[in-house]
Amino acid sequence: MSSSTKRSRMAYDGVVVAAPITVPYQRFSSEPAHGWAGAALRALARETALGPRDLDGFSFSSFSAGPDTAVGLVQHLGLMPRWLDHVPTGGASGVMALRRAARAVQCGDAAIVACVAADTNQIDSFRHTLATFSRFSQDAVYPYGFGGPNATFALITQAYMHEHGVTRADFGRICLAQRANAGSNPLALQRSPLDLETYLAARPIADPVHLFDCVMPCAGAEAFVVTTPEIAAARGWPAARIMATIERHNAYPDDLVQRRGGWAMDVDELWAMAGIGPGDIDCLQAYDDYPVIVAMQLEDLGFCPPGTIARFLRETHFGIDGTLPLNTNGGQLSAGQAGAAGGYQNLTEGLRQILHCPLGAQVPGARRAAISGFGLVNYDRGVCTAAAVIEAL
Repeated sequence: MSSSTKRSRMAYDGVVVAAPITVPYQRFSSEPAHGWAGAALRALARETALGPRDLDGFSFSSFSAGPDTAVGLVQHLGLMPRWLDHVPTGGASGVMALRRAARAVQCGDAAIVACVAADTNQIDSFRHTLATFSRFSQDAVYPYGFGGPNATFALITQAYMHEHGVTRADFGRICLAQRANAGSNPLALQRSPLDLETYLAARPIADPVHLFDCVMPCAGAEAFVVTTPEIAAARGWPAARIMATIERHNAYPDDLVQRRGGWAMDVDELWAMAGIGPGDIDCLQAYDDYPVIVAMQLEDLGFCPPGTIARFLRETHFGIDGTLPLNTNGGQLSAGQAGAAGGYQNLTEGLRQILHCPLGAQVPGARRAAISGFGLVNYDRGVCTAAAVIEAL
């Protein structure tokens, strides 16, 4: 759309986000995704005193709830919403659910929207997910004995290292910082200290991707509520306002290998809408299925100038008390990746930090958080990207 025909976006006035929920993750679970979604709603009810009839909006994301979508979950969970959404965008689903729910509340289509992501992880869940993940993969790469996220991200990582002069040790700084951050999070699945020697010596999975570059699949659920400031205040919920969001799909399709994401197309709009810049952010919760994607987001979202990511990784302290606190609960690389709930985890953690109720250590004086998402990796790249900036009321 040309600049002359593009409409100005409305601010997210009259909308807040509240009540971050995390159902403790498990490495494996015999429960279906439906059970994890139910656990998230029970936790939400304990946190907010909301019952099923109080929720007039429902948004749902999952990889393993099939054949059900949000429609089936409504009946399964005993809900009667007047607004319903299914967001099948994996790691980008948290921000995208927030965007859609916020507009529904703003327009009066719903007053209290529960946004829930839940997935199980049975012994063969990951294999089944890959087998039916996308037609691109089924048609274009699986017949040749290639595919799956490790192989795809190995190609992306190798190209990124070559272009930017980033080394495995540079990526290790991300992984080590997040593992240190996870040390204070009692729900993180991997909390033991990680040093650079151990990181570099880890066995290769799909070179140059090694063991500690890969997320650990697990079962779990995340949730949050989108509503009006008046409802949040009346019910006594600490809440945050939505300063800005962006979303993009299939960005830069002509790039032979993914070297940037949709954030780069919309970063100026994100910060202009927020009225602040990256230097005003107190913590960044970036989607982190592999460290190369974290690096890509740092550059694409403007936290370092183009072409300087290698130096930025070497000079920046990403700890909770650092110059840029990054994935303060440990991120998926240390807390675990509960399917589509991984796309919510960074949003709930960012919300907790600015509301000063984190799972682990608190970022001193945090008021503003940036959250970014990345999802749906087909045979050669991630298709969905999103980001949001939120501020405590």
